[in-house]
Amino acid sequence: MTRRNHMTSNIVDVLLVGGGAMSTTLGMLLKQLDPSLSITMVERLEKVAQESTDGWNNAGTGHAAYCELNYTSPNPDGTTNIDKAVNINAAFEISLQFWSYLVEKGLLPEPAQFINRVPHQSFVWGADNVKKLKSRFEAMSAHPAFREMQYTEDHATMAEWMPLIMQNRKGDEPLAATRIEHGSDVNFGAIARNMAKFLETQDGVNIELSAEVEELNQLSDGTWKVTVDQKGQRRDIQAKFVFLGAGGGALPLLQKSGIKEGKGYGGFPVSGQWLVCDKPELVEQHHAKVYGAAPIGAPPMSVPHLDTRIIDGKKAILFGPFAGFTTKFLKRGSVFDLVKSVRVDNLGNMLSVGKNNMDLTKYLISEVRQSHKDRCDSLRNFFPDAQDKDWTLAYAGQRVQIIKQGPDGAGKLEFGTEAIVAEDGSIAALLGASPGASTTVNTMIGILERSFADRMQSAEWQAKMKEMVPSYGQSLVENTDLLLEIRARTLETLNLKP
Repeated sequence: MTRRNHMTSNIVDVLLVGGGAMSTTLGMLLKQLDPSLSITMVERLEKVAQESTDGWNNAGTGHAAYCELNYTSPNPDGTTNIDKAVNINAAFEISLQFWSYLVEKGLLPEPAQFINRVPHQSFVWGADNVKKLKSRFEAMSAHPAFREMQYTEDHATMAEWMPLIMQNRKGDEPLAATRIEHGSDVNFGAIARNMAKFLETQDGVNIELSAEVEELNQLSDGTWKVTVDQKGQRRDIQAKFVFLGAGGGALPLLQKSGIKEGKGYGGFPVSGQWLVCDKPELVEQHHAKVYGAAPIGAPPMSVPHLDTRIIDGKKAILFGPFAGFTTKFLKRGSVFDLVKSVRVDNLGNMLSVGKNNMDLTKYLISEVRQSHKDRCDSLRNFFPDAQDKDWTLAYAGQRVQIIKQGPDGAGKLEFGTEAIVAEDGSIAALLGASPGASTTVNTMIGILERSFADRMQSAEWQAKMKEMVPSYGQSLVENTDLLLEIRARTLETLNLKP
């Protein structure tokens, strides 16, 4: 069924492709900046936010680098480099500001419906890992963004922080943990659905479901003619600006656009699985997101973690992720997605990534072959008393990691997200995965600055941006006093204050 509040126009200012976190955020920002804009969103499924954005298709971690060990790296002198962690932390603070604005304006519901305070913890075992975690803590706690981080090697303290994990552990085992109390569990699906719900009440906004983009062609005047198939009926939509926010499906659409900025890009699809427990007596004993160190040879997206999840008011515990290989770019995609994405311009990059990442390939094959007991054995590293019967396997969303040409001319596998914008700013696409949805607002503001450059510099848009994101125009990485001032407000507004 097509949802629309007005007769659908074939000529619009903005066409958003995909109904997930990215498109709904961009639509919300644009409609706040200029209520007169006409916007159409097309989503291939019958509801919005059903792919990567849906609550059970991601870990729901508000990625602020509090607990994720893969966002820091060792320096040659044994200290820890926290630059990436600081940048991710600042980007998440921008999301929190925008969500706070939407809550204050009544455009998002009570915060508990989409975000909840769940402490973020890192937990390691073994003398070498303990040493690394201590170095990480020393570097991070010295920075204002992470000043509230606590560190312990005391088993009794850890038993208070994470009772399940500490049950029946050997007393002489070297263990260490860090904790930040104002970490969060986020239901990105709830955020996207609520934003879509608001958008469809606005003049000039249409949300079209079961509508798949088949062709993208730029016309001589710079606008785009986009051919959409909706349940067998084809029609063209003409748009001044197109955003491809279709998760794993963004790469094939970028290729269809033919823009030179998209040349050479490929995708490496990875599926994810979780072990899930909703047994009340266990769920009530765990209230944290606890991240460990990735096994040797494992990719960064496979850092194991034992998480509290709160979706639609219901609590559960999730452990994983367990990676797998698939040729689909979307959970509800086609097994031919990978093959169809191979082009003359990206073939070399994809072949060199395949050749240079044999360890990753072997790791994914070993993950696919695991039995339920194997997965539960991995869980028992975290939760020694875990019983196989209490846990079920759930399938997460697809992730398509970016393949692009590296500085040495060879193909390179990237594990972040990247915005690709045409030179004339008329079309933009978002590729990649984690930290993804957590940094959506910062990423979408970056697209606005490139595709709506003149308007973003106007006094009117500048003022509105500062109302929605009070730190706009200033660096939270450099201005840590502002970061702490902003954080105090958002923790209060979103009920995340410890």
